[in-house]
Amino acid sequence: MLALLSGFNTIHTSTIKGISLMDGIPPLLFRLFLAPVMIQAGWTKYSSFESTVAWFANPDWGLGLPFPELMLWLVIMAELIGGFMLLIGLATRWVSLPLMITMLVAIFSVHIDNGWLALSDASSWLANERVLEAVDRKSAAISILKEHGNYGYLTGRGSITILNNGIEFAATYFIMLLSLLFTGAGRYFSMDYWINLKYNNAS
Repeated sequence: MLALLSGFNTIHTSTIKGISLMDGIPPLLFRLFLAPVMIQAGWTKYSSFESTVAWFANPDWGLGLPFPELMLWLVIMAELIGGFMLLIGLATRWVSLPLMITMLVAIFSVHIDNGWLALSDASSWLANERVLEAVDRKSAAISILKEHGNYGYLTGRGSITILNNGIEFAATYFIMLLSLLFTGAGRYFSMDYWINLKYNNAS
C-alpha cells in the first residue's frame, strides 16, 4: 500500500511540475476574456456620456450617485485603460483593483435586486419570482410576434428571451479579476512577466 501511495505521489509530483510550466495560460485566458468586455463597456459609456451622466445622477430612475461626471470618468478610465492593460498583461494586479470596485458598484447598485440570473430562465434552480413571472411575458411576446411578425426571421439567430439583468455576469467578472489579483498576469504571455524577469535578472 505504501509503495502504491509513493508511486502515485511520484507521478503526481512530476505531472504537476510539468504542467506548472504552462500555468500562465489560465490568467492569459482570463485576461483575453475580460479585456474586450471592459473595453467595450468603457467605450459604450464614453459614446453615450451625457445620457450615462444623467443615469448616474438621477435618484429616481438612475443610480443617484454623487459627483456623477467624475464618477463616470473614473469608470471609463478604469474600463478603457484597464481593459487595454489587461490585454497586454501590464500592471495586472493594480488594474484588477479598480475594475473589481467597478464590478462591486454594478452588483450592489444595478443588479442585486434582480437576483443571480442574467437571463430569465425559469428552469434554473436560481430562478426568483421576477424570473418566473417573466414566463408569461415571454409567452405573450412570442404570441404577438407570431401573429403580427415574421417569427421565423425574427428568431433566425436565436430564440426570444427576456433579460433579467441579475448579478451573474458582474459577479463572474469580479471572481476572474480577484483571481488575477492573486496570480498576476501569468508567465510568458504578459508584459508583467518580462518586466519582472528583466529587473530581477538585473539585480
